[in-house]
Amino acid sequence: MPTIERIDSFADELTAIRRDLHAHPEIGFEEVRTSGIVADKLASWGIEVHRGLGGTGVVGVLKGKGSGSKKIGLRADMDALPMEENTNLKWRSTIPGRFHGCGHDGHTTMLLGSARYLAETRNFDGTVHFIFQPAEEGLGGARAMIKDGLFKQFPCDEVYGLHNAPDLNHGEIAILPGPAMAAADFFDIRIQGYGAHGAMPERSKDAVVIAMTLGQALQSIVSRNVDPLQAAVLSITQIHSGSAYNVIPGEAWMCGTVRCFSDEIRELIRKRMREIAAGFAAAYDAEISVEIRDGFSVLVNQEEQSRVVEEVARAVVDPAKVITRSTPKMGSEDFADMMQAIPGAYFWVGHDGSVPVHNPGYVLDDKILPIGASMFARIIEKRMPAGAHA
Repeated sequence: MPTIERIDSFADELTAIRRDLHAHPEIGFEEVRTSGIVADKLASWGIEVHRGLGGTGVVGVLKGKGSGSKKIGLRADMDALPMEENTNLKWRSTIPGRFHGCGHDGHTTMLLGSARYLAETRNFDGTVHFIFQPAEEGLGGARAMIKDGLFKQFPCDEVYGLHNAPDLNHGEIAILPGPAMAAADFFDIRIQGYGAHGAMPERSKDAVVIAMTLGQALQSIVSRNVDPLQAAVLSITQIHSGSAYNVIPGEAWMCGTVRCFSDEIRELIRKRMREIAAGFAAAYDAEISVEIRDGFSVLVNQEEQSRVVEEVARAVVDPAKVITRSTPKMGSEDFADMMQAIPGAYFWVGHDGSVPVHNPGYVLDDKILPIGASMFARIIEKRMPAGAHA
């Protein structure tokens, strides 16, 4: 059983929706146009629509045949990235500094495709909650929806999500039971020294020197504190300081991210960052503040739901292209917070193209839209089969 024939029949319409969303990208908590299109499409297919969860989030509710009480959530993220697009596509971004460089326009479209098909056929017994989430890219959209009562208003027995994967081949689907994506912290380190003339460094508490040496010291945390058999990454991604060639700045600011798969290692790294910064503050007679924010939880795929994805994938694509031994990813995904509340699984759909996500030249392959939509739809039909409660 390949992709669903009915979904294939309106694949061109899905492509048009996806390219329209791509041309009009909106970043986290600003998805007003996008969520409006989602709500309008769902309503036009007879799906009950709820708006405003987590700001711009949308939830569609669809009941199938029979009297089954089981409820399943299907989730897609809607936000774009605050970056420029560097492609020559006819449907490229029309908004400067905004780009669907992670393919969330595709995820939204796939979930819409499954919603349309399921609304037409209702070949399932239970209730589907179509969850369209804002602000996945580091702004806490999943947590915002949960805080607004997502799973209290729309309780789910299990929940599923997906992501496009240009690092896989077209038609490949990967699912990894257990820890699959890393937790992420984001940090800001502010250094307050004392400025001076560039020709008189002895009169300064040089924030640039402190930043450079502190940055090197922080790199020793993973290599000299974390068990080598445990994966962890500490990356300094920004350093800001200075304004002139002949002025030693008194202030500097560093920021970056930490990734790992263990709460214990996460706390160890946080502790060592603060200890090292305090030591440098004493050594250089400066003030150093460290702010560490919990960005993402570890994404853990449950065994049962992972098997569901694997079985459905073998029916939707060539069974030889279903990958179950993929390695965990150091990237993070805030769907993890939904799966901390509800058991579920998150999988990847491969597509043509070698440019990675978050690259200005990234291009989503529209040929995977029916694959993702069919995966979502078949999961519902498998987990809540029609006639189960006739």
